[in-house]
Amino acid sequence: MIIDSYEYVERIKRLQTQLGNARGIIRPAELQTRLNEISELENDQDFWLDLRNAAAIQKEKARLERVFSRFNETTNAVEDAFALFEIAAAEQDAEALQALSDELPDLEEKIDALEIELMLGGETDANNAIVSITPGAGGTESQDWASILLRMYLRWAERHGFKAEILDYQDGEEAGIKDASILIKGANAYGYLKAENGTHRLVRVSPFDSAARRHTSFAQVSVSPEIDDDVNIVIDDKDLRIDTYRSSGAGGQHVNKTESAIRITHIPTGVVVQCQNDRSQHKNRDVAFKMLRSKLYELEMEKRRAEANSEIKTEIGWGRQIRSYVLFPYQQVKDNRSKQAFSNVNAILDGDLDKLIEGVLVSLQRGEPIGKASDDEE
Repeated sequence: MIIDSYEYVERIKRLQTQLGNARGIIRPAELQTRLNEISELENDQDFWLDLRNAAAIQKEKARLERVFSRFNETTNAVEDAFALFEIAAAEQDAEALQALSDELPDLEEKIDALEIELMLGGETDANNAIVSITPGAGGTESQDWASILLRMYLRWAERHGFKAEILDYQDGEEAGIKDASILIKGANAYGYLKAENGTHRLVRVSPFDSAARRHTSFAQVSVSPEIDDDVNIVIDDKDLRIDTYRSSGAGGQHVNKTESAIRITHIPTGVVVQCQNDRSQHKNRDVAFKMLRSKLYELEMEKRRAEANSEIKTEIGWGRQIRSYVLFPYQQVKDNRSKQAFSNVNAILDGDLDKLIEGVLVSLQRGEPIGKASDDEE
């Protein structure tokens, strides 16, 4: 026999145990009951009169169907693999056994994906995500690093088939960006990207240094859920300062000659949002207010998490990074929360973030301690 039967059986048993744990969380019978209830509601004509309530229930339905489908698909795959293994082992079919062994990593990935799906059951995890990127101190080098991060998240969204919309974009003085905000629309976009909240550190030989010296740069990534109108966020007009200015992006004569861009400052918290995506000042104002509501919501959630952890990190600098991207003298991306390290740096910067993100989500779910950056990283 080509494969180790005992190892195969043990790996299948582990998968079955994971499925059992998932079944306890999902409770398929209760989930199916809820889906049946939603179907009955949809058949009631009055249900569609309340559009806000209908939209909320449709959103719930989409998530439940996604979880249910993934659970059933994974369960069937594991059961089929074990049944086929028993047949192949009884017949001593070495070719079939090897094929089953080769498929095990795919099965394990299905289980991991199901577990991640179950972790994204928070109140706003299913929402779209607003991602803002701000360079730290360091001028052109940090601004260039911020633009690299922006591209990374846009590529991640593209890989997932998500729609990305640039809400605000300010070019750097020589290269990169001074500030950017994007809206990423897709199932569980916020649930995944909330793991990106924090300071990101880059170590490389700077292309802007004629002496080819190594530089360390920082950029802050802030992620907040796009908040629905039915979430009550109280904003007092007297706490706001609203400024208009000329858009700096592409758009022709109109953008350059009219003050269509909007900047809103929430004075009590210091939160600043801005939007210059549209030619209409009114539309930019509406988007900016939505961004503000989302950021204030995330700020409140962050305060609660900080109180629970007795720690809050706000500086964009040494020892505050959640993740380090080292391009020189070796190549490695290491996350300080999951403690995972990867050498496929170019792929990660091209949006291949799933393993990094999932590692962080699992670590946070397990309540594993998260320390500051080690001395060698700093």
